[in-house]
Amino acid sequence: MTTRRAFVRHTVAGGALLGLRPSALEALGDHPVTDAAPAVDYYAKLGVPKIINAAGTYTYLTASVMPAAVQAAVAMAANHPVRLRDLQSAAGAYIAQRLHCESALISSGAAAALSLGTAGCLTVGNPDASKDVPARAGTLKNEVILQHGHRFPHDHALEMCGTKLIEVETLAEYEQAFTPRTGMAFFFNAAEIGQISHEDWIRVAHAHSVPCFIDAAADVPPIANLWNYTQMGFDLVTFSGGKGIRGPQNAGLLLGRTDLIAAAAANDNPNDRSVGRGMKVAKEQIIGMVAALDWLLEQTDEGIESEARHRTDRIVAAIRDLPSLTTEILIPPVANHVPHLMIRYDQQRIGITPTDVAIALRQGTPSIEVNPGTGQPSGASGLHSDANTIVIGPWMMQPGEDAIVGRRLHEVLSGAVRTHS
Repeated sequence: MTTRRAFVRHTVAGGALLGLRPSALEALGDHPVTDAAPAVDYYAKLGVPKIINAAGTYTYLTASVMPAAVQAAVAMAANHPVRLRDLQSAAGAYIAQRLHCESALISSGAAAALSLGTAGCLTVGNPDASKDVPARAGTLKNEVILQHGHRFPHDHALEMCGTKLIEVETLAEYEQAFTPRTGMAFFFNAAEIGQISHEDWIRVAHAHSVPCFIDAAADVPPIANLWNYTQMGFDLVTFSGGKGIRGPQNAGLLLGRTDLIAAAAANDNPNDRSVGRGMKVAKEQIIGMVAALDWLLEQTDEGIESEARHRTDRIVAAIRDLPSLTTEILIPPVANHVPHLMIRYDQQRIGITPTDVAIALRQGTPSIEVNPGTGQPSGASGLHSDANTIVIGPWMMQPGEDAIVGRRLHEVLSGAVRTHS
């Protein structure tokens, strides 16, 4: 039988691979752990440079950093096999209770949740139909209605289920778009274009007995969004696990109606002949998501915003002496709803473009990634950046990194200051 001390010893060893200090896990046992495996820096071993994330929770930058409590839960989960269906069922029931919805499913990211939820809408009430998605989706109710302004790169996750996307713009067009083949109405929450409100979208779809699915992947905080949309009447909602929730990057949430979640699960791993067979969620990601939600529900929106503002304040303090420079704090209204620092200056006084500043920061030591909206027209949802703006997303920085970002910004910008005779 495994002793508590032996269990903790193995947990610490797993935590070391995640970069956890042994002291962070010793509290799990009765005695200090003294024989933990040494941590190996595999980033260094593989020659992959670590970065300072001054951008945000972007997938290409490996999204968020999990809090210590979540990392510890993931490390502990790695030590014990369980029955996957039992774990998914128990985790879903626990999450549904905490988030005030009927049912929940942990997916391998928000995009996977889009596919699973869509497949669930196509096959609800017909569990044998999961084998027909996507190859024979034409035999199912495979039309999905969405607003033209709600088309976005990830709607491919809907199409991979064999759907036919039907675009509408006006409320009248929406009301007329339903046919006997309509299986779902889709709403992209962070869309900046669209004439039809949440309420009208739900009302019309439900009048036709068609389920509504909303993508709110990056829309935490506010924390209450985790139940706002199901309580508004959406039948399915998805969130990314690795963004504001601060769970594993390769995990997501699908929340909503019990029958639709059950149908989505029938299309998911570990079921063979299902569109989700390759969308595996390991035990570590499932436990990590549960732990992340427990962690998040102990936070406050005010605390999250305050921490981000303190970081922007420290960066501004480091660069405020530069000529012509102005700063602004902007909070996007929906996705990534946290303070972002917008930096502007007269390029006749400081002779470097924001795009070149981003390159200099990326190529420096340590390497720093700023928000992709930097130097771009509306390069990130809700930020409305432009060619003259440096955008800093501070919320995923680690302690002390704001000071490094401020210092490096000052070095790059001050080095380009033009003197006038």
